[in-house]
Parts: sequence; structure tokens; C-alpha cells
Amino acid sequence: MERPIDRLKRYASVDTQSNPDRDTCPSSEGQWTLAHLLEKEMAEIGLTEISLDENGYLFGTLPATTDEPVPTLGFLAHLDTSPDFPGDATTSRFVVVDGDEIELGHGRTLTAEFFPPLLDLKGEELLVTDGATLLGADDKAGIADILSAMEYLAQHPEIPHGKVRVGFTPDEEIGRGPHRFNIETFGADLAYTVDGSLLGELNYESFNACDAWVEITGESIHPGSAKNRMINAQQIAMELHGMLPAQMRPEYTENHEGFYMLSHIEGEVSRTSMEYIIRDHDRGKFEAMKEFLQNVVDFLNKKYGSRITLKIEDSYYNMADVITKHPKLMEIATTALEACGVTPDISPIRGGTDGSQLSYMGLPTANLFVGSHGAHGPYEVAVTRWMDKARDVIVEIVKRFAEE
Repeated sequence: MERPIDRLKRYASVDTQSNPDRDTCPSSEGQWTLAHLLEKEMAEIGLTEISLDENGYLFGTLPATTDEPVPTLGFLAHLDTSPDFPGDATTSRFVVVDGDEIELGHGRTLTAEFFPPLLDLKGEELLVTDGATLLGADDKAGIADILSAMEYLAQHPEIPHGKVRVGFTPDEEIGRGPHRFNIETFGADLAYTVDGSLLGELNYESFNACDAWVEITGESIHPGSAKNRMINAQQIAMELHGMLPAQMRPEYTENHEGFYMLSHIEGEVSRTSMEYIIRDHDRGKFEAMKEFLQNVVDFLNKKYGSRITLKIEDSYYNMADVITKHPKLMEIATTALEACGVTPDISPIRGGTDGSQLSYMGLPTANLFVGSHGAHGPYEVAVTRWMDKARDVIVEIVKRFAEE
């Protein structure tokens, strides 16, 4: 059977960056290219009921090998890579760790600063970039792990298991992954996204998340005659940002701590636009953070005369509120990790996966590791042994659901 890491190297060469400026689904042609490649591979390993719909959602089935009543499990990963960095990793290469740094190329060196486990991986094989692109292990490693697990199970029909559904979705990186996902067509009772990172990572908590857009209207006039007349929208923007708690910026937070992040700003004297993302694991704190931003805007509107508009849209909520009602998802995943010799690392996601939205749509979905690190940039790596373990854990989860 083909190793997950070799699948990843092949998939990484297809540029599947999603594009937030396009309204199509998928938002990039490369996602179609990868979907058609995977559609062929799914048939080759023996999956059935393969479908690729008009929006780029690719589903398939591993038929059950037992007549016993077993929940239909789903395993999900996404086709796209982040728009934050070039995604055509055509020159990825294998290296074996023999020191405390790895020269990538293009003036970049992988060190323990960017990849802390590096110091503990001497002799291990990694897949790395040439420093000019991201690797795309987020989430092509998840795709590779899933298909390798399905191939193993297809070649071992003596292993009792229920029906397994596989799904590869578009545009997760721009928050649209579940938007056209048909829960009924997918037909799973419980699911896992394979979209985590380090060896052993298992997640059931995600952020509550929203986007906020601020529009500020100023008054422009020649600076030579501006006294008591000019109202600089950029100055108001800086004042607004300065009123938000500095300690709640992403660069100062970790674990369950929430944040305000100014993700985009542009403007001039007469008009300035700002975009924020707001995150917290605790729903009450999340709502309080939105209210605080609204209070800041209200205060500045009183000060400057109703020149600011604020629009807030929720993106997703903490999937823990759903998953805790389905304890088998975490119980079986935890025992499967231990059975594969992997220490479970049950930690909150400081972000969101498709499972954050799918759980609230009616498909409880936890998240498993893929065996990589450093997503969204040139220091992204995948570890061969870790990806092998991810495949093994998926197989073990499928087996244990049938046994229990």
C-alpha cells in the first residue's frame, strides 16, 4: 500500500489555494483538479457510491463488513490550502533530521523556533518545502491519511466494521466549507475531521467566532485650514483600536484565551475601513467581547457625531456544546490513540474546523491530528511516522465502533 506521506507529496503539487474574492464554489480551479484526481483514486482503492457534486464536494463509501448495527462514521478533510501563502508545492522533498536545523531554500531555515519538536526527531523522515511555498499538509495530509486508512480496510475485509463515509470539501480556509455541505446526502451519524496538527492531537473544543466590519466617515479639508474642521477617519480608527484591550491580541494569547484581531485596515482622511475577527471558547465571554466593541463604537459616535458603522456576523460556535452530548466520539478516539501507542493530546482548537459548523448542522464532528506542523507558511512540515500513526488511528477508530 502507498504511504500517506507519498500521497501527500503528490497532492501537494496541485495548487488548491482558496480565493476569498471569488464567489464560485470551489473558489479556485485547482480544487477541481485535486477533486478529480481523488475521485479516480477512491475508485481504485475500492470505495463505492462516489459522487462529486456541482459545488466540489466529493463523497464516497467504504461498505460495511458486518451486519451488526453500527453507526455510520464519516471522515472529512478539505481540498483547499490557505490563501495566505503560495500553494504550488511542486518541489517538496524528503529530508532526514540529523541536526537542529534544516535548510529549506529561498533564504529560509527550519529551526526549533518554527518547529519545536525538531529537536526530538533525529533520524525521522520529514516532507518539507523549498521555502517558497507552503506544503499544503493542511489539509492534504488529512486526505492522505483518510484514503490510506480506507485502502487498508478495503484490503482487509476480515476486519468487522460498519459503513464508513469519506468526504473532501472545498474552501474550508475561507470559512465556507460547510456552507453547501449536504448532511443528508453524506449520511453519517458521527464524524471526524482529520485536520489537526501534531501527533496525538484530538479536539472537541473550538472557538466561538465572528467577523466585524467598521466603516468610519471623516471630513477632508486642506490641512492649512483644517483647524476645528478636519475629522480624520484614520485617527478615529487608531483611537478605536487603541480602546480595545492590548493583552487580547492574538500574539499575547494562548489555550482558552480569546482575542480581537485587526485583520485588515485601509483608508484616508475621508473614509477608513477596518475588519476584525473576534474569538473566544467561552460563549458568554464571546458575547461580552462583541458587546464591548459595540460600546466602543457607541462612545466614539457620541464623541464625533455618528460617523462609525459596525456590522458583526457570527461565523461558528464552539463545537464542544454539541460533541459533549455524544461522548463516544471522544471516548473511542482516545482509546484508539492509546491502542496505537500514541499519547492523546486533548486540547482546544485555537481556530475552527469544518466540524465547528457541521456539529451545529446536525453532524457531531470531532477533530483528529494529521501529522504535520506549521500550516499556512513556508515552514510547514509533515512527519512520515506521524502520518502513518494517523492512518492507524483512523483504522482503529473504525474497528472499535464496530466492537462496541
